[in-house]
Amino acid sequence: MPKSQLEPYSERLKEMFEKQPPHTVNQAIEMIAEETGIHLKHSACESFLKKLGMKCRRCGLVPGKAMDDEKQCEAQQVFHDQKLQPLLDEAKQGKRTVLFVDAAHFVMGAFLGMVWCFTRLLLPSASGRKRHNVLGAYDPITHEAITVTNDTYINQWVFGKFLDKIAGAYAGTGRPITLVLDNARYQKCQSVADKAKELGIELLYLPPYSPNLNLIERLWRFVKKQVLYSTHYDKFDAFRNSINSCIADLGTRFKTNMQTLMTMNFQLFSKKTENLPA
Repeated sequence: MPKSQLEPYSERLKEMFEKQPPHTVNQAIEMIAEETGIHLKHSACESFLKKLGMKCRRCGLVPGKAMDDEKQCEAQQVFHDQKLQPLLDEAKQGKRTVLFVDAAHFVMGAFLGMVWCFTRLLLPSASGRKRHNVLGAYDPITHEAITVTNDTYINQWVFGKFLDKIAGAYAGTGRPITLVLDNARYQKCQSVADKAKELGIELLYLPPYSPNLNLIERLWRFVKKQVLYSTHYDKFDAFRNSINSCIADLGTRFKTNMQTLMTMNFQLFSKKTENLPA
C-alpha cells in the first residue's frame, strides 16, 4: 500500500503536523504530497494519521493572555505545585474539604449540538434574554455540588449567603474548608473576605486567566451537553428545572460520568500555542 512508503518519513511528517495541524484529511493529503511526493487516497491517509496517533478533535479555548506571557505560565505552574496540589492531597486523605467555585449564567435559547438524524434538526430560538444563574461549589471527592441559584444576578450579598450554605453543609465534618475561585469582583471584596473569615473558610484565588485550573468549568460544559445542546425548551421553568435536576444528580445518576470527567488532572501551559494554519 502507498502508506507503507511513508514509514521513512513518519517522524518528519509528525513534526510537520504538530506545527501545522491539517483541518481535513484532504489537506493532509496535499501536505504529505508536497513534503514527500507521495499521493495517498483518502482512506490510506486517514489510516496513516491514526497510526501517527492523531484524531479529528475539536479545538479548545484558553484565554489569550494566559499564553502571551511566559511569567503567567510559570505563575500557573507555581500555583498548582505549591498551593493547589498540596490542598488536593489533603482532600484525598480526608483531612480537608476543597471546593471549586464559579458562577454559570445559562441564557435560555438554542444550544446547537450534533445529533444523529434523518434530516437536519432545526431548533426554535427563544425570544428574550431570560437566564438562570447558578453559583456552584464542586467537591471533587464526593462529586456533588452545592449551589445557590437565581434569575437576576450574582453579587457579593448572594455570595455571602452561598458561604453560609457551604459552611452548613460541611459543619459536621470538622475539616477545614478551602474554596478555589477566580478573581470576579463580587467574590473578591471586603464583605466576602470578612464573611469567609467569620465562617473559617479559606479563599484561594486562582492566578489571572486560569480557567484551566478551575475544575468546575468542566462541570458547566457537562451540564450544557447533558440537558441543553440540541434540546428546545418552550417554558423557562422547564429550562431552569432541567439544569437544576442535572446538577442535583451529579453524585448519583451521573457519578460515573463525574469520576471520569472530573479527575484532578490539570492542563498546564509552558509555552505559547502555535497559530493554526489559515
